[in-house]
Amino acid sequence: MPGGGLSPDATRWISCRPGFFLPVRVLSRLFRRRFLEQLEAAFTAGTLHVAGSRHALRDPHAWARYLAPLRHVEWVVYATRPFAGPQHVLDYVGRYTHRVAMGNDRIRDIDREEVHFTDKDYRADPTHAIKTMTLAATECMRRFLLHVLPLGFRRIRDDGFLGPRHRAEKLTRCRQLLDATARRAVLVDTVNPGGDPVRLDGRAPLSTRRCPACGQGQLIVIDRLPPTRRLPIGADTS
Repeated sequence: MPGGGLSPDATRWISCRPGFFLPVRVLSRLFRRRFLEQLEAAFTAGTLHVAGSRHALRDPHAWARYLAPLRHVEWVVYATRPFAGPQHVLDYVGRYTHRVAMGNDRIRDIDREEVHFTDKDYRADPTHAIKTMTLAATECMRRFLLHVLPLGFRRIRDDGFLGPRHRAEKLTRCRQLLDATARRAVLVDTVNPGGDPVRLDGRAPLSTRRCPACGQGQLIVIDRLPPTRRLPIGADTS
């Protein structure tokens, strides 16, 4: 899901608002609805067993009264940025979207009754994480088929400028617009006393001024802090 798209006339790139990809409040309300629906379905089907001090909730009317206020309370869904960065998430998802459930290199032996294959145990010591698992042939096939999409579903579906019809043309246009936007962002409005604009992207700076302290390093203006009003000694800053 891209963070923006082309304008109708394809003359500019329109960026999405920050937080468009994962609105936490919407996600929390969706989770609340799905969780309560499944909880109520389990109670109706008789697969949810209420015991202990909550035995009074076995009555359907008491159960309905118990769930009613939960539908109006704001639930909290823990969502945070990935610790290893976006590239790690992309690599992780890519391993599942562009390969089958289990590659042939993991299969060690097959007979009429069992399948022997390597498995990575993330709870074990990293030096002994790779182990050999043995499953009955029918159970191995059952687990493998869980990864097969139902009829009519696709693993990856491309729309918009990623659609297959004009993908090459539109992607080229997107890259042109994004590159132009990046170049404009690099040249900041702030200039050094010599009047030269500077870069903030790590490339060779446009400024030729040297550091006034050592005389060797390249001076790059990152920002200018406006002067602040000095408070008198003893002033209350709380």
